[in-house]
Amino acid sequence: MLFRQLFDPETSTYTYLIADLETKTAALVDPVLEQVERDQKLLTELDLTLGYCLETHIHADHITGAGKLREKIGCENIVPFGANATCANKKMQPGDVLQFGSVVIEAIATPGHTDSHLAYLVNKTHLLTGDSLLIRGCGRTDFQSGSAAALYDSITKNLWTLPETTLVYPGHDYHGQTVSTIGEEKRFNLRLVGRSRSEFIELMGNLNLPNPQKIMEAVPANQRCGDVAITSS
Repeated sequence: MLFRQLFDPETSTYTYLIADLETKTAALVDPVLEQVERDQKLLTELDLTLGYCLETHIHADHITGAGKLREKIGCENIVPFGANATCANKKMQPGDVLQFGSVVIEAIATPGHTDSHLAYLVNKTHLLTGDSLLIRGCGRTDFQSGSAAALYDSITKNLWTLPETTLVYPGHDYHGQTVSTIGEEKRFNLRLVGRSRSEFIELMGNLNLPNPQKIMEAVPANQRCGDVAITSS
């Protein structure tokens, strides 16, 4: 398996390239519109064919590159079941598996940041957590039908139960960190360690964070797989 972590500096978003080296089939998780040319160039250099673009959720902080990549390459756009994105080719439910060659991507339910959010476990070793579990933190829960209670349950019941050696690759990082493990986060995640469910809910309800700068354009565009050409009257 080929695994690459790519970064968008404007939004601190990580995109993940996963490929099977025998079939040369690849998937991108959480691509960013402004980085489509970078991603295409890397795919060409590595002689890979992009078969799939997967979203962990409908993003509020950046516009997805999935629709543009589908237009250019013909890949499938995949979003979580329940996401308001009729443009998608497929919606994955928790427990669904996407396999190409030796790569096996399993969908894990992680609602809370949004009401339809998935983490993706790749070959049982690499966990792409989107905006659910972050390195020493977690995603916010104060918009897009978010729920602190659901996020606490998602992390503690669906992610903490994975082997402690499982590598954690988040959807964002704002402090220069790139990867963690389930074991590390169970010991050092300040949002969760030592807090009861009710204490976590209280903490998340009092963060008072500003809205993402691109939320008004990103959410409706991402419901159209990144199509920014359609504007409301």
